[in-house]
Amino acid sequence: MVANHQGGEHQSRMKSRVASFSESDDMKLPRRTFLHLAAGAAALPAVSRIARAQPYPTRPVRIIVGYSAGSASDIVARLIAQWLSERLGQQFVVENRTGAGGNIAAEAVVRSAPDGYTLLLPASPDAINVTLYQKLNFNFIRDIAPVAGIFHAPNVMVVHPSFPAKTVPEFIAYAKANPGKITMASAGVGSTSHMSGELFKMMAGVNMVHVPYRGQPSALTDLLGGQVQVDFATMPPSIEYIRAGKLRALAVTSATRSEALPDVTTIGDFLPGYEVTTWFGIGAPSKTPVEIIDKLNNEINAALADPKIRAQLADLGSTALLTGSPADFAKYIAYDVEKWAKVVKFSGAKAD
Repeated sequence: MVANHQGGEHQSRMKSRVASFSESDDMKLPRRTFLHLAAGAAALPAVSRIARAQPYPTRPVRIIVGYSAGSASDIVARLIAQWLSERLGQQFVVENRTGAGGNIAAEAVVRSAPDGYTLLLPASPDAINVTLYQKLNFNFIRDIAPVAGIFHAPNVMVVHPSFPAKTVPEFIAYAKANPGKITMASAGVGSTSHMSGELFKMMAGVNMVHVPYRGQPSALTDLLGGQVQVDFATMPPSIEYIRAGKLRALAVTSATRSEALPDVTTIGDFLPGYEVTTWFGIGAPSKTPVEIIDKLNNEINAALADPKIRAQLADLGSTALLTGSPADFAKYIAYDVEKWAKVVKFSGAKAD
């Protein structure tokens, strides 16, 4: 009877274990349960590591541009953003933050988390600003990590079709006969259109009145309307006006002619040694993980090797900037900073 009673009691306890375990239960099942839970607990850090190591990017990425919509910076940013969106499966969104010659955009990126989700479209003006601005809240060379170059292109010296000069020598002669009477538009103080004009003034020995705008599109609008007379404009936003005959191109600022405007001579043909090219690339906050920078570098270089992208750049009067690694791009920027420092100091240009 005792045995039967104990057997019934044991069966009852076994049924109750399906729902819960008591401290008096046989130790074998709780031990298996403990080992299972312990294994699960041990796996949690691994799961967390896997979540952290998900392929970049896992959410939308912003590319901050320091110039207005329709500017050369904006055009190239949208071109590369579309490529990266398609290749990496997340949206790369262009955000325009204008002002202070691109410094507002640069500082916004410097202050962002170094996680690869806020990028900068650095360009020649950022190299110019290193010398042009005496006091900035950041150090461009130290605080922005170069990722990859995208393209470089000459600027183009353009005038309204009604302007009397049709060649660079005629322009110089007219400017010398009318000192201080020619208005020179630019995309803003420190922009490459501004510094191209300052270099021209210095080498040609002419005096023109600088009229800065908040971006190249605004400057071109007033040039088209005849409110200003000349602009050393970036190529992408101006080339269609040239092709349509709405603006007259006197010369390009590069050492050789542009394939997009093969009939247009160079300023250097008349002012030996004159040369200006505008470059654009991608940068990130310093301390951004190297694996993210390398991934972006590889994808951008793949874009620049793609025939369709190269054709689009060529149509804009631009050439792919094959800088190679992030370190190579850093050397390219350092060279440009040194070059423009000399021009800024010699011209006496100052930021507003």
